[in-house]
Amino acid sequence: MIKILRDASHNYPWLIKSIMGILALVFVVTMGWWGFDEKAGNAVADVGDLSVSRDEFKRAFEFMYRSYREKGAGEIKEEAFKQIVIDQLIESRLWVIAARDMGLTVSDTDLRDTIIQIPDFQKNGAFDPDLYRRLLAANHWTPSAFEAMQQQEILAGKARLIVRDSVALTPWEIAEGQALTPKPQDPNSPMTKDRALQDMLFQKQQRALAAYQEALKAKIPTKIHRELL
Repeated sequence: MIKILRDASHNYPWLIKSIMGILALVFVVTMGWWGFDEKAGNAVADVGDLSVSRDEFKRAFEFMYRSYREKGAGEIKEEAFKQIVIDQLIESRLWVIAARDMGLTVSDTDLRDTIIQIPDFQKNGAFDPDLYRRLLAANHWTPSAFEAMQQQEILAGKARLIVRDSVALTPWEIAEGQALTPKPQDPNSPMTKDRALQDMLFQKQQRALAAYQEALKAKIPTKIHRELL
């Protein structure tokens, strides 16, 4: 059995939210690989010492673009969509590098818990090892390669959580939020002071994540090979 089983997630805010959900599926449905073992010259983007392979970009773009069109969410130029896809893949690499710099690691338990919770590998609500192996084999994946990709996703997620959880409302912001929260006419209304403060905190956390990501972009050299897109 696989080692982890053996040992026991501004410009287009509405669109980006949908794409991030689709992007998570890309790695399971199309088994897009991060390009770690790719031959030199086959990268559509270099991010620090990491890269985005041409195959990964192509599969991600085709799957995401098809999914977007099927949703009937409106027209968007292909070139603009390509830019959105490559931006998302680059941002994932940036957060992986940030996680490494923070000294973060992924344990076997972290990896195992993530994989067994992926719906595509479940049967009747439970992880199915045979389904897992068959799905990997059908998509020409080795367990070690899939686990390596998942480790990178978990690392990126841990870095985002650290930045997000470092943010808190100041006493002044709390007082301001409470003062500005209108008193609901319906006592059962969900718009309570606690809910308003939660919304304020969420917005502040999102701004912190965006600012941190922009700092990563400024710090880490990135190059897109547009002729390969």
